[in-house]
Amino acid sequence: MCLSDHALSHYKRGAQAPEIVTLSHCLPLQSRSIFISSFASNMDEHKLGYKGNDVLQDLEILTMNAKAAQELILRKILEKNHGTEYLNKFMNGSTDISAFKSQVPVVTYDVVQPYIARIAAGEPSSILCGEQIVELLRSSGTSRGEPRLMPSISEDLYRRTYLYSLIMPIMNKYIRGLGEGKAMYLLFVKAETLTNAGIPVRSVLTSYYKSPHFLHRKHDLYNKYTGPDEVILCPESEQSMYCQLLCGLVERQHVLRLGAVFASAFLRSISFLEQHWCDLVSDIRIGQLSSNITNSTCRLAIQSFLALPNPELADEIEAICSSESWKGILGKLWPNVKYIEAVLTGTMAQYIPMLEFYSDGKIPLVCTMYASSESYFGVNLRPLCSPKDVSYTILPNMAYFEFIPLEDGRKLIEDDEVVENDTLVSLVDVKVGCYYELVVTTFSGLYRYRVGDVLQVTGFYNRAPQFKFICRRNVILSVDSDKTNEEDLHNSVTRAKEILENRNYLLLEYTSCTDTSTVPGHYVLFWEIKSTCEGATPCVPLDAQILESCCIAVEEALDYVYRRCRAHDRSIGPLEIRLVEAGAFDDLMDLLVSQGSSINQYKTPRCIESGPALKLLNSRVTGSFFSPRDPEWTV
Repeated sequence: MCLSDHALSHYKRGAQAPEIVTLSHCLPLQSRSIFISSFASNMDEHKLGYKGNDVLQDLEILTMNAKAAQELILRKILEKNHGTEYLNKFMNGSTDISAFKSQVPVVTYDVVQPYIARIAAGEPSSILCGEQIVELLRSSGTSRGEPRLMPSISEDLYRRTYLYSLIMPIMNKYIRGLGEGKAMYLLFVKAETLTNAGIPVRSVLTSYYKSPHFLHRKHDLYNKYTGPDEVILCPESEQSMYCQLLCGLVERQHVLRLGAVFASAFLRSISFLEQHWCDLVSDIRIGQLSSNITNSTCRLAIQSFLALPNPELADEIEAICSSESWKGILGKLWPNVKYIEAVLTGTMAQYIPMLEFYSDGKIPLVCTMYASSESYFGVNLRPLCSPKDVSYTILPNMAYFEFIPLEDGRKLIEDDEVVENDTLVSLVDVKVGCYYELVVTTFSGLYRYRVGDVLQVTGFYNRAPQFKFICRRNVILSVDSDKTNEEDLHNSVTRAKEILENRNYLLLEYTSCTDTSTVPGHYVLFWEIKSTCEGATPCVPLDAQILESCCIAVEEALDYVYRRCRAHDRSIGPLEIRLVEAGAFDDLMDLLVSQGSSINQYKTPRCIESGPALKLLNSRVTGSFFSPRDPEWTV
């Protein structure tokens, strides 16, 4: 065991030091402390004494030694988990890395799910993991219509905390003065359930917000939030949202950062503000919380914010919110805000125009990190870049990463296709410009697991690769031989959105389905649209010709196979756009959250197959428009 001076500074006097893994001859002495967060056990938040400069220095060392770090991670995973039933089936108790790479198969969730189900029912964690599985994390992905559950061990919280500790030091390199105010981050929890064996089932963010790492965090200038923890932990999402917005308005002059985990959640909150600002202003004016907030913990936590009536502040907010247009409303309500933080990559990119509308394009939009329920992955080291240019630097101490090369550009590999072990590429051997599907091996019991994310390598930071998130692998529409993935759908809708935006309309939300009640079947897009016309400026009427033009634009942007099926094979019918009434996608979110989704992790599904969600959207349709002609196609 060997501790650097910096590593020793992480511990209180008399505290038990965790296992420290060294890289022997692979890394210099000063490098060893960077792995503390990956392998620490029995530490609390106060022992994770991350300082900005220290963390960034460690990040430099970590990324310079990415290959050695990855080898160490895999070696430790095998040492801890070699006795599990799952790995024994392929490796017979061996901890040999070459045996792992040659004998352990690449799998999807359907292979792992039976083991997770057995643990949930009461069998020992050792069938999958050498450590005790303390919770099952509900993923935003589904399998056979049910949320996927990812195993998690107590040690995982330290890895997540380490990644979070990087965010503000990185931001401070680009924006000064962030410690002089507060953040209005709209954060939410979801009520958890228990398995038959008593294991908590919850979202990864609920897990973090309820953990000592968050609740007992060492308060400093950079983690001051406008909303009290008690409000964030309120299980009633609308009451939590109301109270968080109220706190943010009361503290409006002190707010320097706005945000939520996903852009969709942030915009949902702004929509909620549009509907409830009158009530919020009334609460501020009289110094009393609305009786509609019934959660006793929320009411108690808000008392200090509404200690006295504040009619002057109420008048200011009322004057801003009662204007005819909400263009630029964020900068008016929070005049000192320096940036908005949220996930804006992948399909979240469609929310950028609406965020730019509410910010009048004057507030930077920042994406800081790349994470999932399976593992946390990396950070954005250029946070002020355009959202379309965001690349994430993968942190080699989060998990063991491998990549499936995608041939023919981005041709996706189906779930039931066998991925040969010798085709996988290690983290440091990926090639710039190439596309890959992410495969992860974790301490908590996922081995060569296909996460489902398609990434493109954009460069390297030191020796750690940087990736652009492209799409989720399994979100597709298919009527015949066509297979439209999430990125293709997003790109085609983006092309059509330009027609709307040129006429002062914004596409707020969309999803899709295939309608096979007609012969042939066809694609259906559900669109919710909002006018951006201001004051007396007249909008071009949104007539059938405009919507039919959008149908054509979508079809022209879809791939060769789709256009062949439409124009030549006649195996797919004309694309249909169904306009839905205002608030339809809010209702969809409410429905899916009520069925188990987390409001923090909620992402509008880009394809809805059947059931109550599809029934809800169809009940909100106000108009239907079809493509009037075939898309262009040549042999």
